Amino acid sequence: HKIVEIQRTEKMAFKMNNNLSVPSDLESVDMLKAENLFDLSFYAHKEIFEGTHYAWEALTRISDYLKTHLKPALHNKAVGSVYIDNMVFIGKGTTVEDGAFIKGPAIIGENCEIRHGAYIRGNVIIGDNCVLGNSSEFKNSILLNNVQAPHYNYVGDSILGNKSHLGAGVICSNLKIAPGTVMIHHEGQNIDTGLRKFGVILGDEAEAGCNTVFNPGSVIGKKSLLYPGTQWRGVLPPGTIVKVTQQQQVVERRF
Repeated sequence: HKIVEIQRTEKMAFKMNNNLSVPSDLESVDMLKAENLFDLSFYAHKEIFEGTHYAWEALTRISDYLKTHLKPALHNKAVGSVYIDNMVFIGKGTTVEDGAFIKGPAIIGENCEIRHGAYIRGNVIIGDNCVLGNSSEFKNSILLNNVQAPHYNYVGDSILGNKSHLGAGVICSNLKIAPGTVMIHHEGQNIDTGLRKFGVILGDEAEAGCNTVFNPGSVIGKKSLLYPGTQWRGVLPPGTIVKVTQQQQVVERRF
């Protein structure tokens, strides 16, 4: 059995180190808006969030955004044998390693690492200085700047904020087993996203430990952490930690 405990990050240190206004308790602000999840000041594609009420609405705009903004060009370095579709832009300083498969339409920023075996399968917008790792898959998603998804990750119909990090094996599950659209339960409201597929939104500098599973419709606030092995569904306030504890037993080994 696993017990999940949510703890507020030390409030004073949080304020001083991160220049954020932090509530005195777990009472949340309206964190479902893009401006409360991300600093878009330096993101080249911030236009995709303009006029959204909820941050996840940007997911429905990816296809149209790419149709109007994508100008295919490859400025990357390729190491070994890679596949890059025609409808792809890759910025300067980005390295694409052997065995990577990039299907368009897609925009990939500058100074990124697309590592061996990464699979980008269309409708993906990636910022600068991102790491897309070995055996990781990305589809219909937005990555802001300095995102790390380096090992065995699935990122579908998701938005990853600046400096967010996925530990090895993190899964952003995007499809409900039951019929219907993804619902979000927040501050006593049931919000229908209108989306059949919607994985997770990670706020800036949020991190998920190894083998975390995000159920569809998860929203994680800025600078929040989830311990390895967490199974999460719902809205996690900013500056919090999800701790997973396990009952363990040590016994003598018999030979």
